[in-house]
Order: sequence, then structure tokens, then C-alpha cells
Amino acid sequence: MLAALQPSCSCLFAFTLFPFSTIPNTEFSCTAQPTAGPYKAHAPTHARHCSRPRLGATTLQQVSSTAATTMTTSPKTTTKAAATAATNGKAATAAVAPVAAPKSVAPAPQAAAPAPKAAAPAAAAAKSTSTQISSEDVMHLTEEYGAHNYHPLPIVFSKAQGIHVWDPEGKQYMDFLSAYSATNQGHSHPKIVKALVDQASKCALSSRAFYNEEFGKYAKYMSEYFGFDMVLPMNTGAEAVETAIKLARKWGYMKKGIAPNKAIVLSAEGNFHGRTMGIISMSTDPDARNGFGPYLPNVGPMCPSGHTLEYGNIDSMRRALELHGKNVAAVLLEPIQGEAGIFVPPEGYLKAVHELCKKHNVLLIADEIQTGLARTGRLLACDWEDVHPDILILGKALSGGLYPVSAVLANKDIMLCIRPGEHGSTYGGNPLACAVAVAALDVLKEEKLAERADKLGERFRSKVRALKSPLVTLVRGRGLLNAVVIDESASDKTAWQICLLLKHYGLLAKPTHQNIIRFAPPLVITEEELDRGVAIIEKVLKEIPTMKASDIPGHGHH
Repeated sequence: MLAALQPSCSCLFAFTLFPFSTIPNTEFSCTAQPTAGPYKAHAPTHARHCSRPRLGATTLQQVSSTAATTMTTSPKTTTKAAATAATNGKAATAAVAPVAAPKSVAPAPQAAAPAPKAAAPAAAAAKSTSTQISSEDVMHLTEEYGAHNYHPLPIVFSKAQGIHVWDPEGKQYMDFLSAYSATNQGHSHPKIVKALVDQASKCALSSRAFYNEEFGKYAKYMSEYFGFDMVLPMNTGAEAVETAIKLARKWGYMKKGIAPNKAIVLSAEGNFHGRTMGIISMSTDPDARNGFGPYLPNVGPMCPSGHTLEYGNIDSMRRALELHGKNVAAVLLEPIQGEAGIFVPPEGYLKAVHELCKKHNVLLIADEIQTGLARTGRLLACDWEDVHPDILILGKALSGGLYPVSAVLANKDIMLCIRPGEHGSTYGGNPLACAVAVAALDVLKEEKLAERADKLGERFRSKVRALKSPLVTLVRGRGLLNAVVIDESASDKTAWQICLLLKHYGLLAKPTHQNIIRFAPPLVITEEELDRGVAIIEKVLKEIPTMKASDIPGHGHH
């Protein structure tokens, strides 16, 4: 039965593995949805809510919300959801007013997910109100009990489908961040969901202490898909980067003959490869490094000579390898620097770096965790320059956003430098991850998402540039990985405040490096949806310069 159900949230996985009856002192309410209808038209409704575990009677009374409030197009006005109790056997319905689109917005296409329908009748809804809490309560609980290692926009995801997400009050948004490019295939893609549910009900975990039916098939599929001999499976992007660094060092000692403990792995200034200790040792971002030393030696953009490797500067790379190439095992690069602000290097840079690496017997490691898997208009961002790296790192959209899956790919002369017992992960290569990843990669090809990203990315950049807003100094990117650079001196408003107003009008994006807004919607977005997003951007850029900061919805959230 599970395979025939369409989840409204990825929480279905947890329910699949742990039937309700097996969890003590915990109550759930969950109404699944049938999979009938096309993917994008199959939007969940507010009433069909997979609720979280009951919090307990006392706590629940403190956090339960009995009324939902949704903002309309005017920041100064709100509309309360109306609800009436059932009388004489007739139940009235509770309606949530969706955000009205700007007047210039193109109508949503038929294939797009419709706005959430009215909530279930009051009598039926009364059963589930005890386990539903408001967005404000969710944010309060998160701030109170969750570590403060993120600064999220004040929006709570309750359900997600395609390019759309809904908050607990039923308000619909377009997701233009895609979980940092993890949901390239769209939220809860039915083919990937089915693969997850089917495999979870069969065998979810074996560990690599034993063989499982899925890993061998997955390893062959991955190797052939990307043109390598072998794959080393991991879970998160940071794990995969650490794996690649270990692999490159081991190759440097075993194959290149670098003296013990002298191997260098170079990266470029402005890089972002993750948050673990080895990776932040490579970072030049003070927020990532300060207070976490001492750092891993011989990694990063700083050469032993004191020379800093500049991203996009081939002369800087040439100098570094000429001075230190003897001890350099690898160069680790993002084909496009993502967290730094979507920096696209000059044309020919990657190819020239690859040639220099070959000359000095240095491995080129491509971190395609964010840029890969069709995001930039090619299967890999390296494909723009026909560069085949020695080591490839993948993650994020490798699972379509449904499960943590990452991978390191290389040929045998590199990969077999690591022997049994020298590296691994309990969950790496588990059958559930393998099944999900194969389905996610199938979707990329079947729906031609790279070609789609290429075409729609050009459309997005062209339309935003045509706005000629004095607040926008630059629009850059490739495919559907784009950045809009904001001139915060042109008004007294920040990129963060712009994102708050975008959110109010139903579009979700987030700043990176203070004044740069990243726009990276799921690749399944339609032209009409993209145009609607641009219309919202235009509306915000026109309205915000004359607004008071206190009038921007969410301005008090920190």
C-alpha cells in the first residue's frame, strides 16, 4: 500500500520505518495522498497534513495555535482564517487566504501546483488541531531548543511539492533556493518518493560489513553515468569532500612519491566545501574559521611560500604549482563558487587548470556538490569546458532532496589507493540511498533537466537585467544557479530585507555574503512560473526603496 501513496512531506520515510504502533507514548495523525494526477498539478492541501509527534498535554497547550493568520499583498494588512463550528450536523469550512500575486504576474500554467484548497471541515479539523502548531510556535521551539548555527528566514515548511512549499497556515510559496540545490528534481518527486518507499519497506540498511543487493547495481550505474571506474559512497557533501582529500593524499604518497606528511591539497580563495574541521582549514571566510583552530596543515589556498591562490586567476595557479608542485597531491575547486556569491570563472579557466595539473602530476578534484546534476545547464559544470576531473564529488541533488547521499568518483589507479579498513561510513552505500540516487539520476535524464536549466537560466538573467533596477548592480550565473548583486547604498534597505519582502509576496530566496541574493529554483520550474517569480522580484525592487523598515513583514525576526 505504501508504494501507492504520495507523501506530502518527506516525513513519510520515518513513518515507514517506524510504524505508529511501535513508538511508545507518541501519537501521530497523517493522511496520505493518492498519486493520481501529474506531478506538478498534485499539490497537497492544508488539511492533508503529516503532523509531528504529539508533544504532550502540558506542552501542547502552550504551543497549539487555534487560528491562522496570512498576510495579503499589502504589508500593513493581514487576513485571519475564518472558522465556524459544526451545527445541526453541517460542518462549515475554514479558509486560508493565499497571497495575491502582483498585477503584472503571469497566470500560473495548468501544470503548476494549485494554491492550497480550503481546510477540511471544522468537525474533521478538530481532531488534528491538537497536533498542529503555528509557524510562530515552530520558530519559538526551534530557537529555544535548537542550536543557533543558522539564521533562517521566518518561514516554516509544512509541505512541499515541485517548486512549491506551504507553511502550517496553508500559505503557498515558490521555492527559489531549492535547499541549496538539493531539490533540483523538485520537492517530493513521485518517482524518487516511490523508490524510497519501496526500498525502505524491503531493506534500508546493511552497513558495508555485508553486501546488499542495491550497492553493486548503484556503483555500476554511477560509474557509467559519469565516466569513472569506481565510486566511494558517503552521506553528506562535507563527508565526501573529506573523503576526496584523504584519497588525494594517499595517492600522493603511494603513486606520486610525496615524502611522508608533506602532501599539499590546494584550494582557492573564497571557497566553500563544508563545515567540518578539515574543510574549514581550507576556508578564507572568518565566520567559518574564527574560534575553531588549530587547523589542518597543508590544505587550503595559502601556499607554503605565502602565496594565496586566487580563484579564476590562472597565473596564480601556475605560480603555485611551479613553486610547490612537487608536494601538491591535488587541487580542489568548485567549477562555480557557490557560497561566495555564484562566481563564474573566466572562460577557459578550468581547462587551463586541468592542463597545469597534468603537467605537474597533480590531481584535479571537482566539487560539484552544488553545481552538478544539471543545475548549471550541463550535467556537470565542468562540462562547460569539457573537463573531466580526476576526482569528482557529488551530493545534494544526488537524492533529489529525499535522503542524504553523496559520492566520490575516480578511476582505479586513484580509488584503490584506499584499502579495506582505511575509510568508510556505516550508512555509506546503504540500499535505501542507492535506490533513491538511481531514481534521482533517472529523473535528470528522463526530464532533460540540464537542457531545461540552460534555457530557463538565460531567460531569468535576461529578464532581471531588463528590469534596470537601481538596486541591482550585477546579475550573473549559469543555468538556474544565479546571483543578483544588490547595491545596498542605493537605498537604506539590505538584501536580507529584500528577501523578507519577496517572502511576503510568495517567493523564497536568501542572501549569501550579505548583499548577494541567490536564485536557484528547482529545475522543473515552468516558463510561466519563472516569469511569475521575476514579476515578484520586479514588484519588490520597485516598492522597497520607499518603504519604512518597520513596514517590511518579518523585519523584527532575528
